[in-house]
Amino acid sequence: MKIVGLTYYFGEQEMVLKCDSCLLNGRKPMFIPDSTKDLRFLPVVIARISRLGKNIEARFADRYYDAIAPGADFVAYDRLSEARKEGKSWTQATGFDYSLAIGEWCPKEDYAEWRDALDEAISKVSETMTIRQGDLIYLATGKTPHCAAKEDIIRAERNGEEKLYCKIK
Repeated sequence: MKIVGLTYYFGEQEMVLKCDSCLLNGRKPMFIPDSTKDLRFLPVVIARISRLGKNIEARFADRYYDAIAPGADFVAYDRLSEARKEGKSWTQATGFDYSLAIGEWCPKEDYAEWRDALDEAISKVSETMTIRQGDLIYLATGKTPHCAAKEDIIRAERNGEEKLYCKIK
């Protein structure tokens, strides 16, 4: 399984890869890593890939995912700034354990307002790598990260129902 994100760091869109240990689901808390003093997050929408594809045109991308979930992409911004200055890998800042909170999966029709943006994201990712059933592709819904501090709670609701709950510890 691949987890691929199109997200914003320092105002520019970046493609990042995360491993499966990055997933945080089931209303579990997010523990701030000891290695950072500046944890931030971007709200994201996550598409669950349902079939194999490569070089997918955006107009056909909705055939390649079956569900969408809200989420939060956590980043150790101080570590990211250091890595960026030194020209090093950003993995320690973006790909640490539990750095992607995932809410409840919903039918893709429930998130129709994100269809075009997700279709473009899937098309873009499939230009450089084959997507497979079970892969996750997420897209940041904004460009400015929010600070995350202990005892903060990140929530997302859809049609009056809570779809994402994540407490920061």
